[in-house]
Amino acid sequence: MYRSFDVLVVGAGFYGATVAERLAADKGKKVLVIDRRNHIGGNAYSEFDATTGIEVHKYGAHLFHTSNRVVWDYLNRFTSFTDYHHRVFTSFKGQIYAMPINLGTICQYFGKQLSPAEARCLISEQAGELQGKAPENLEEKAVSLIGRPLYEAFIRGYTAKQWQTDPRELPENIISRLPVRYNFNNRYFNDTYEGLPVDGYTAIFERMLDHPNIRVETGVDFFTIRDKLPVDMPIVYTGPIDRYFNYHEGELGWRTIDFEQQILPVGDYQGTAVMNYADEDVPYTRILEFRHFNPERGYKDDQTVIVKEYARFATRKDEPYYPINTPGDKTTYLRYKQLAEQEKNVHFGGRLGTYRYFDMHQAIGAALKAVQKF
Repeated sequence: MYRSFDVLVVGAGFYGATVAERLAADKGKKVLVIDRRNHIGGNAYSEFDATTGIEVHKYGAHLFHTSNRVVWDYLNRFTSFTDYHHRVFTSFKGQIYAMPINLGTICQYFGKQLSPAEARCLISEQAGELQGKAPENLEEKAVSLIGRPLYEAFIRGYTAKQWQTDPRELPENIISRLPVRYNFNNRYFNDTYEGLPVDGYTAIFERMLDHPNIRVETGVDFFTIRDKLPVDMPIVYTGPIDRYFNYHEGELGWRTIDFEQQILPVGDYQGTAVMNYADEDVPYTRILEFRHFNPERGYKDDQTVIVKEYARFATRKDEPYYPINTPGDKTTYLRYKQLAEQEKNVHFGGRLGTYRYFDMHQAIGAALKAVQKF
């Protein structure tokens, strides 16, 4: 069976689907796409809730944004986009603030009207707490960027929940910058192009993979068929790189997310799509309310779908979402990368295959570049 295909793509997320579509449509290759899940789309998979009709992103909110015109034009072959602009709010001690931190956040938190220049001066003074000392942990790095008051309010508790670790015990290189806007712009992203797919995310993948040269098989684990593959079959592998090598060099660290979904008998639970919770004594990091991603659809107003997110360290049985990337992880990954370079006919790609976090547009862009080498 497998010899009838030119390429095997392992994983039907954005990286794998893009590679498969380009190889089939542009290179004329016959491509077999497999995914161990029972659906295509990877973590971008979405489905319409049977009770409410509301589209739910099953693996957390996915907001498409990019300034890469090539990626934008490519994806627009398979979908059109709404004019949705993402905005995030955070709850701290019973007050709601705009995120990322902007002039409105600063004025509200400090309880006074400030001009942009006055706000810059205030934050600069507060960020000088270390007095030139090099930051030795995440807390010190954050304080050096935005000062202690804003750090304590909006970063400390949220970060501790995300990483399940005191920020004073996290390395300073986890964050390189914390955006502060000295105006009232509360758009979350600054990219040229932004929106949500009109027909939902899953429809994108259905169209991408709807090609006579592509066969898709879901519910298939690569490691159960590995020994049956021709030894010279080209493989695009987008799964965890440490799993591919049977954890020979050790396990890479990942964070995962537990999702708690509820259907509530109200038309609007929180008035916005994403509400972060900065208080450390609130166990979840944020609540998503999916109806607000697509107000143009006119969902019924008698019920709504919310999802609470809880972050924790991933085990082998969990879905890995975010690379932890400690110095030890980086050293381990480099050893895996050296092993990967010795694998004949195997290309490692995507978030899991390269142990790096990709936004959706970055995964597509990387896949488009990778296809040029085939």
